[in-house]
Amino acid sequence: MPDLLLELRSEEIPARMQRKAAGDLRKMLTDGLVEAGLTYEAAREYWTPRRLTLDIRGLNARSKDIHEDIKGPSTSAPEQAVQGFLRKAGLSSIAEAHVHSDPKKGDFYVAHISKPGRAAEEIIAGLVPDIIRNFPWPKSMRWGPASAKPGSLRWVRPLQSILCTFGPETEEPVVVDFEIDGIRSGNITYGHRFLAPGEITVRRFDDYVSKLEAGKVVLDADRRKEIILADARNLAFANGLDLVEDEGLLEEVSGLVEWPVVLMGEFEEAFLAIPAEVIRLTIRANQKCFVTRPQGESEALSNRFILTANIEAKDGGKEIAHGNGKVVRARLSDALYFWTTDQGDLPDLVELEASAKKFGLDLKKPLDQRMARLDHLNVTFHAKLGTQGERVERIARLAEELGPIVGADPVLARRAAVLAKADLTTEVVGEFPELQGAMGRKYALLQGDHSSVAAAAEEHYKPQGPSDYVPSDPVSVAVALADKLDTLVGFWAIDEKPTGSKDPYALRRAALGVVRVILENKLKLSLGIAIATAVSSALAAYEQKGEGAESSGVVAMLDLRIRDYKGASRLLSEAGVISNLLKGGLAKANSETFGSADQEREFFDGQRLMELEASLSPLIADLLSFFHDRLKVYLRDQGARHDLIDAVITPQSDDLLQIVRRVEALGSFLDTEDGRNLLAGTKRAANILAAEEKKKTLVAETVEPALFRQGAEKSLFAAVNQAEKQAGEAIQNQDFSAAMLALSVLREPVDSFFEHVLVNDEDLSVRANRLALLTRIRTATGQVADFSKIAG
Repeated sequence: MPDLLLELRSEEIPARMQRKAAGDLRKMLTDGLVEAGLTYEAAREYWTPRRLTLDIRGLNARSKDIHEDIKGPSTSAPEQAVQGFLRKAGLSSIAEAHVHSDPKKGDFYVAHISKPGRAAEEIIAGLVPDIIRNFPWPKSMRWGPASAKPGSLRWVRPLQSILCTFGPETEEPVVVDFEIDGIRSGNITYGHRFLAPGEITVRRFDDYVSKLEAGKVVLDADRRKEIILADARNLAFANGLDLVEDEGLLEEVSGLVEWPVVLMGEFEEAFLAIPAEVIRLTIRANQKCFVTRPQGESEALSNRFILTANIEAKDGGKEIAHGNGKVVRARLSDALYFWTTDQGDLPDLVELEASAKKFGLDLKKPLDQRMARLDHLNVTFHAKLGTQGERVERIARLAEELGPIVGADPVLARRAAVLAKADLTTEVVGEFPELQGAMGRKYALLQGDHSSVAAAAEEHYKPQGPSDYVPSDPVSVAVALADKLDTLVGFWAIDEKPTGSKDPYALRRAALGVVRVILENKLKLSLGIAIATAVSSALAAYEQKGEGAESSGVVAMLDLRIRDYKGASRLLSEAGVISNLLKGGLAKANSETFGSADQEREFFDGQRLMELEASLSPLIADLLSFFHDRLKVYLRDQGARHDLIDAVITPQSDDLLQIVRRVEALGSFLDTEDGRNLLAGTKRAANILAAEEKKKTLVAETVEPALFRQGAEKSLFAAVNQAEKQAGEAIQNQDFSAAMLALSVLREPVDSFFEHVLVNDEDLSVRANRLALLTRIRTATGQVADFSKIAG
């Protein structure tokens, strides 16, 4: 069968766009071919900086003839129906249709459609120009004299030639002829821009690859990566060094060259005083080069770096390496200046004293100075959520409260939270934003802070994606949770939630981060209380500003009129009070906390208290639901069944670790015969109840043993009592496997009940009693999960 070769050659395509563009080309063309009635055996895309290539094997030479009968309306149908039929069938008049008869339905119209197949070359010639004109580049451009005309061709960079051949292996392939904006397809391509710029005549893919290789072009991007990596390793080893590998940089560099030539450059050893991360990022970002380290070292770098050229120079690449070294030295000189500047005192220390006092900072320490400056400058976090300084105060309060829950020293947790954002005002992070957190850690260690405080400066941002690691140090965990919870509560308060695919503040990532931190550290933490505590820290931070201060940040957006709520933070900071808040009982919590009516009136009157509760409860419930959605995504990625997750989660579920353990225990139980049979019986009971409740059939409030007429009823009642009690006790002890084992005793009594007992007895009282017994089954199993949501 024939093969198709397509190459679109242009000026250099940005490396970050190449892989996706080649995939888009394959999908657009193969989808178009299939839609046109052609099939193919295999398709693979290739790319270099100057070309996108597609190799399609086993393509039909011609599409099949189409014979189709389209049934239409009755011959007596109204004109509107007839016109709709004509449009659907593609007929110009009803005279082109045929009339068929049916003994039952009478006469009706039928359109006999016949479409002859088309040659593959004709189909391809129509498809490719359309694909080129509508290609989904993130950015594209027009060029040349034609660019002044409306509708002129756009491409990522000027398109220079199109190669398109088609034919079987045993015959001479043909050129699929078409033209777009003066560029006519052909069988000509070109080699390396500098090393082999001449024309290359191509027949099919195999000789295309070999001739390009002779023309100093390696077509396969993965092979270019292998060449670069192998040569870089060997060159480093030959010089007594190890290559510091970087997959992201390797991918980018392979998209910058068609003929990779690996060279080594160097810089002065004095620059090694700069932190390794800064050196690596400077060389990576500015010169797209790899760094090296002495063999056997894990942290220290050497003063040699690896670069990838796109030409074979006559001098062996000495001038190329020297030129890159000059640029690297200039960039490292800047980095060294930033590094040393960050170690010195700020010139405006006197102005920072108020901020230092507020946060308990030591202005003799460089990183403390940077935090004081961050607060002093009133750097905005978000227009509606206040400054970075206000945010740090909220996070610090929250981290201090979360500390004991996650096993962290609350003093260290607060200190870590106060310094967590301090490196944002350092010179190094100003130049290299990617190093925020990492530099905070280094500067904290340099000024003698506790190792856990330093670690939290970097790790509180973690995890930043599904493949990123989760912090395990308790101080890092406390600050990471505080940071993410404050962000979520704040943006929920101002109603800036993610919508559809839009999530400009990465709130889904923050929520998934909270989920992973809790689960992967096996934390017993009530999310509802944590959310309410985050609100509490906002209220407390506001209250500290004084009654006369203007409302700002989260508090302002919650519209709580904080001046009417003196002492609100004291009330909300009590865990028991928050717990009652979640149950809708803030007024009760208030009276229990303060004891007397006089004490209560000192802080709140009843109406204002109700307003506060009404403001907070919907926020907590909605945010908890958002966490449930992220938890479902996480568990599904871990292989959990979606129906089991839905069966376990309720709107009030706020212990993520308990949810996971329930899902695991439920899955194991349902893999047993007892579990599968109990599921069937429980669902049968639930379906009967749902049907009768819909008909408003009377269901007794309690089960009356005196109304039992069958032994199966008595056995089931006894089993339900036992299972309900034992499962409840197991759940109290967080032993969900034991809870499932307790429920398993219901399997035989439930089966026997449905085999021997008619639920809808003629005696209404007996029927109501039996329905009540089914309700008890639902209640007993419902302690663990909603079995009605489980498939099967």
